[in-house]
Amino acid sequence: MTGKILSLILVVSGLAAGIAMYYLQVYGYYDDVAARPGEDVLLLPIGGETPEPIGYGDFEAIDADSSPIRYRACFTTPLKPAEVAQLYEISEARDPRNAPGWFNCFDAAAIGQALRDGRATAFISEKNIEFGVDRVVAITEDGRGYVWHELNNCGEKAYDGTIVGEECPKRP
Repeated sequence: MTGKILSLILVVSGLAAGIAMYYLQVYGYYDDVAARPGEDVLLLPIGGETPEPIGYGDFEAIDADSSPIRYRACFTTPLKPAEVAQLYEISEARDPRNAPGWFNCFDAAAIGQALRDGRATAFISEKNIEFGVDRVVAITEDGRGYVWHELNNCGEKAYDGTIVGEECPKRP
C-alpha cells in the first residue's frame, strides 16, 4: 500500500511540475508593453549611430525580463519597404524567433517566408540593445511591421562559449 501511495505522489508531483513549467515558459514571464509614441519603432539610419522613429499605429508588444530575446511587437505603417531601404540600414535577419501562440499578430514562420520571398524587408532598429542583442524591424509590402530581438555576432559568441574578440563591446 505504501508503494502505491508513493507512486501516486511521484506521478502527481511530476504532472504538477510539468504543467507549471509549461505555464511559466508560455505565459508566466511575458508582460504587455505599453505603447510609447515615438519610442517604440526606431530604425538606424544608413551611416548613423542614433536610431530615429518612424510613423506607425496599432502597436502591440510583449516582453519578458527573463531573457533579452523575448521581445516581440507588431504595428502598422504607411511606409513601404523600398522607400525605407533608401534611408535606413538593412538587416540580414531572415528567421524571426517564434512568439507564444497566444500572441496572435506575430507569426514567425509567415514573417520569415515574407522576408525570404522579398515581400518584406528587415531593418536594424538598435544595435546592442542589451549585450549581444540587436533589435530588428521587418516591414511588409502591405504596411504590417514586426519587431524582435536577434543575437548579433558578439551575442552568438558570448552565449555559445566562443572567445569574444576585441570588436565586441565589454560585457556589463
